[in-house]
Amino acid sequence: MKWIKLKNIFTPNNYFEWMVSHAANPFAEYISKNIFRIYFTCRNNKSKSYIGYADVDFTSEFNVINVSDKPVLCPGDPGLFDDSGVAMSYLINVDYKKYLYYLGWNLKVTVPWLNTIGLAVWNQQKQIYEKHSQAPVMDRSDEDPFSISYPSILCENGIYRMWYGSNLKWGSVQNEMAHVIKYAESKDAIHWNRTKHIHINLEHKNEYALSKPFVIKSDEIYQMWYSYRGNGDISTYRIGYADSPDGFTWTRKDTEAGIDVSQDGWDSEMICYPFIFDHEGERYMLYNGNGYGKTGFGIAQLIK
Repeated sequence: MKWIKLKNIFTPNNYFEWMVSHAANPFAEYISKNIFRIYFTCRNNKSKSYIGYADVDFTSEFNVINVSDKPVLCPGDPGLFDDSGVAMSYLINVDYKKYLYYLGWNLKVTVPWLNTIGLAVWNQQKQIYEKHSQAPVMDRSDEDPFSISYPSILCENGIYRMWYGSNLKWGSVQNEMAHVIKYAESKDAIHWNRTKHIHINLEHKNEYALSKPFVIKSDEIYQMWYSYRGNGDISTYRIGYADSPDGFTWTRKDTEAGIDVSQDGWDSEMICYPFIFDHEGERYMLYNGNGYGKTGFGIAQLIK
């Protein structure tokens, strides 16, 4: 597997009060023949995060033709699970409705933050996403007692299958976590059954986080791309890869991910948060570079 980098597509720079910087966690939604809407997580000048989008034309060198002038989702009221910010996670159709899953996060005192998973549903009449509830659809539990993160979801035979991040422990600084990838199932995409089983574990020296899995099923093989953090002397994110015959038992093959940091430029320090999709017979990857999306998102193409 080998990816060729094509372009750094979009980087916010004081576009709006709620979109001052960052375009993290890119997620592409097909709009029309050659137009994709790329949702992302941006920040205001106080580092509160919002969800916005940029429409990208694939026929004109991936140029941005429109940027949302209002947030898709905003942080919640003080005290709610998403009062410190919302972060783009996953979009899926459920019974002809669009479900947008997002992270709600709280700043904490004894640990840096708490993440839980919220849900917003597309209101066709109002043409907006509305939060499903003031509480998360996946909160801390006995299976996930510390913090959870970004889901990737497939629907197979009427069952929704989710791969998501979970802390096995926490501490006062980021590298005291042990963040791994777990699995959940649901019949309605709202109520999720979990276990304590770890589906992808830490394995590199000094590794402490696996983040934002993205799963597809291709030729009866499940493929997952994700970000991993901590590998010997490398402390910043890289993009990893694993595959599985059934979505349960995974084999990490990070050396086969086929993409790494550049020698210089916007993605020379880290690469993270991959999103994989196909268009007109080609496979593409959206991803972030330096600063967890501070330098925006770019696109790479799989070499056949």
